[in-house]
Amino acid sequence: MRPTHTPNSTRTLRHRPRTVQITPHSPSRLLRLHQSGQCDSCGNRIDWYTTPTQRPVSLHPVDLPARIVPRDHRWHLASGIAHPSDDGSPWCRTTHRTLCPAHPAAPPLPPELTQLRRRLALTTRRLLDTGAFTPSPKPADQPPSPCRPARPLVQFLYNRYLAARPVEDIQCVAQTRRRTRCARPVLAPGTTPGRWTLAPATPGRHSHLALSTAMVAVYDLGHLTYTEQTRWRTQRCPAHAATPTAADLALADWEPFDPLHHRPYLVTRLP
Repeated sequence: MRPTHTPNSTRTLRHRPRTVQITPHSPSRLLRLHQSGQCDSCGNRIDWYTTPTQRPVSLHPVDLPARIVPRDHRWHLASGIAHPSDDGSPWCRTTHRTLCPAHPAAPPLPPELTQLRRRLALTTRRLLDTGAFTPSPKPADQPPSPCRPARPLVQFLYNRYLAARPVEDIQCVAQTRRRTRCARPVLAPGTTPGRWTLAPATPGRHSHLALSTAMVAVYDLGHLTYTEQTRWRTQRCPAHAATPTAADLALADWEPFDPLHHRPYLVTRLP
């Protein structure tokens, strides 16, 4: 029998490796262990999920009694997807912004949630005092540069999406063998790039909306094959697109285009 103590009487602890798998019935391919993050404003822990409309949402990582959460702030999880509604159970989730001490409280909050906000504020203060957290700067919303849009409008699979960063900086979301996020770009060398074009800002079902911007710059991928457009939709480099069993370590950056909500990011000149 092997000894469990070293000569200096210090116990040797061995941690078994944790096996992380993808839920078979979940539309999301994200690994549950890697969906946690840190709020850029307060430093507290958050859990990332996707909504039925494929929008990312940050939720408070702990279930709360439904009786203390206002009905408009209740969320529930089903098959890895976050739904902004009450499922009738005595427990629910709520968005982190509802409790984030760096944002104004959404009145009226019950005393239990107000106390929880105070505890999160104390955690933020402790992180700031120890230097473990630095809030992200809040730059003023300015129109993106026409030469390189900060959040370009991209079109593929007959739909338009707003990217979270310039086209050249869009990173693969797949997991590597070292269990880290792939550092290769989606627009990898040797692949066919998209085409910048000017197109109506409100095509199709949005044509009845009156916008001052008539023609906007769109990074069009419609001339690529269906396989290539699907690779862009899943936000994978060519190597990981060929290995569909690899899990994702981050949410895809695509946000469904809303002509009114995303109006500040539209540019009228070709890059």
